Amino acid sequence: MEEIKSISQEISTSENSPLKRIGNFFKEARLSRNQSIEELASNLKIGAQQLKAIEEGDEDLLPEKVFIKAMVRRISQKLKLDTEFIMSEFKIERREVVNSETIEVSSKIDNPKKSSKLKQLSFGILILISGIFGLISSYFIFNLFSDSFQNTIPKQEMIKTR
Repeated sequence: MEEIKSISQEISTSENSPLKRIGNFFKEARLSRNQSIEELASNLKIGAQQLKAIEEGDEDLLPEKVFIKAMVRRISQKLKLDTEFIMSEFKIERREVVNSETIEVSSKIDNPKKSSKLKQLSFGILILISGIFGLISSYFIFNLFSDSFQNTIPKQEMIKTR
């Protein structure tokens, strides 16, 4: 039962989307001027499929939002409609998209904090291991040189005493 409610909500939100409302507005204006989709698309130099997708509000068949915005502006100017009003309707849709992207970005921000602590811990462990390795190697080097110095000191004393 809940699935049916969620599906009906998705359908109602897609029917009320700003692009769908703008597309209906364009379709009515085009039909009132007795223009076909192909004629208007030819005048605008855009694909008839893209114009039809805008009129139907089908974003899946359209390119990036920036290009949709440019096409909406050109169509409204060509049909001699109130471009500012139509662009304000389009901006409402843009705000909704920005809000959903903000939520996604904020959820991704938490992950770098955890990985940052992990990197700091890894770096600390690496420093500790390299310090221990340095102490051990310096101990062996010191003992090697100290043995050779001890062997040379008595010989020098023997040479001086003769």
